[in-house]
Amino acid sequence: MKMRVINLIKRAAAVLLFAPAVALAAAASVQLDKAPVSTDPAALQHGAKLFVNYCLSCHSASFKRYNMLTNIGLSEQEIRDNLMFTAERVGDLMTVAMRPADAKVWFGTAVPDLTLVARQRNSGDGSGADWLYTYLRQFYRDTERPSGWNNVVFENVGMPHVFWELQGEQVASITENADGTKNVQLSLAKPGKLSVEEYDKAVADLVSFMVWMSEPIAEKRKAIGTVVLIFLAGMFVLSYALKKNYWKDIH
Repeated sequence: MKMRVINLIKRAAAVLLFAPAVALAAAASVQLDKAPVSTDPAALQHGAKLFVNYCLSCHSASFKRYNMLTNIGLSEQEIRDNLMFTAERVGDLMTVAMRPADAKVWFGTAVPDLTLVARQRNSGDGSGADWLYTYLRQFYRDTERPSGWNNVVFENVGMPHVFWELQGEQVASITENADGTKNVQLSLAKPGKLSVEEYDKAVADLVSFMVWMSEPIAEKRKAIGTVVLIFLAGMFVLSYALKKNYWKDIH
């Protein structure tokens, strides 16, 4: 029994040790585009609109309440009128009615909560914002997938392309390298409601909102950090001058 426990601990340690390396290796095969993240209230409000209309029907943001959106310049009345479709009170959590068991049947897996996804997707190859920005622009038609869609960044993803009406339909030209890796080139076969530039801007606004949602006080934290560093630098200068003055007669 003791040996079995030791072997289980060894296996768990091996998984924990090599899992980050495997994840980074998987992400390294795709070049992530730099996300133009904005803190402009207009961009965040547009991103919130896209999130509520296209994402919140399946994905929840259960660590946030609707009234948190007042921090991006919306009034509670604007939130009620334009962004609340599944809740009764502006203080309710941003949850969905879909049950995990139903999601597993329809999509093959439970649908993840998106509150912290912009932070969870951080890696050595790019930020979570870069991953999301690239991912949402890399869907293509694939008749072999149950949803009819696939993704260059997340191969064989269960999620359908919910923004296809905006972006249009992309098709993929796939070639295989000698080492077994794939090269995927996308081309727009059927235009959507938005131009390529307009769609990229819409995705950038959505990603900006998701980055804000994952850490609403990020800008305040950075400002406080700057003040603290300036304070510590000043204290270092004063402390060094005090030390020099205290020891001047000894040295």
